[in-house]
Amino acid sequence: MLRVDVQKHRGAFLLDAHFELPTPGVVALFGRSGCGKSTLIHVIAGLLAADNGVVMLDDVALQDTARQLYVPPERRRIGYVFQDARLFPHLSVAANLEYGQKRAAGRRYVSMDTVADLLALGALMARRTHQLSGGEKQRVAIGRALLSQPKLLLLDEPLASLDAARRDEVLPYLELLRDQLSIPMVYVSHSFDEVLRLATDVVLMEAGKVVAQGALSDMSLNKALRSIIGPEAVGAIVDGTVLGRDSESGLTRLKVGHGELKVQAVDAAAGTNLRVQLLARDLIVATQPPQHLSVRNILSGIITAVSNDDAGSDLIAIDIGGVHIMARVTKAATRELSLKAGLPAWALVKSVSLRGHSFAAPHAGTPHASAASVCTAPATSGASPNA
Repeated sequence: MLRVDVQKHRGAFLLDAHFELPTPGVVALFGRSGCGKSTLIHVIAGLLAADNGVVMLDDVALQDTARQLYVPPERRRIGYVFQDARLFPHLSVAANLEYGQKRAAGRRYVSMDTVADLLALGALMARRTHQLSGGEKQRVAIGRALLSQPKLLLLDEPLASLDAARRDEVLPYLELLRDQLSIPMVYVSHSFDEVLRLATDVVLMEAGKVVAQGALSDMSLNKALRSIIGPEAVGAIVDGTVLGRDSESGLTRLKVGHGELKVQAVDAAAGTNLRVQLLARDLIVATQPPQHLSVRNILSGIITAVSNDDAGSDLIAIDIGGVHIMARVTKAATRELSLKAGLPAWALVKSVSLRGHSFAAPHAGTPHASAASVCTAPATSGASPNA
């Protein structure tokens, strides 16, 4: 468990953050620029001392102001990856990695060979840092941090300085680390796409405060998220299991709740976990079983809540078998269909965005099962009385 309950003044800015989340897994600190994410991660690392409060990792106190306890950064066994790689320019890739290895304390659970293999660094070992691309530098920085054998890995917007192509190059390696190692990670980002691909849990921050926290699937339905990502990105994030390939359409069958989606996915073997984002704008609600439609994806469930979205629309939350999804409909449709909690409903999925290129649920102390890469499914058209 990672427990943070701290206050820190920096000029006129006050960080007042409280959260507690399980480890291992990837905790994403998410919010707008300037909300206090980097200040918070510096406090966790010990680079800044909290004015008041407690930082605990697996029942070990790293700071407790009430007891006047403060563990210095070098003794916290925390790996840190910055926005810029901060490699030693006079050293080769191999020597940069060896520096991290020399700083290791306690049990060694990851070797040089493992890091080189996971991050594809073998061919880079003899190079100097000026010969590396931005993505390669960040991979080396991540490897150096891992070789210090940390109990916690902090990544402070590690992709922010990279262009889109370099981000796409590094993201699969971060997914691989998440799925193959059981080391807890805290990932700072203001890119929701990165959070979708990597996070197991999310801490939402606004103006120095934690406004919500929890599993990614729960946070995707949280109202506090809308003000950060905008209304068009609102929707449910769910994790499904591949059932196999549909022989007629060639699409992949994905178990979600008690229903099934047919999606496009590459090399997705049966049993693979895939993360799916169902945007509220892409769902249509029906109160009777739909017939004679071109839409192939229809999920049945029970409406659990109807909430105000904006002046002209509502958000309809639907339980499809222990999994909750959300649809945006007009207020006129809410009235005409008498949509309310407890009413059976069918959600017609116009399109499915498969955002997580891999996903494996974290299990403490054991390697994670790998999951397949995915892509974006094509939209299909359909008619509904509440479109």
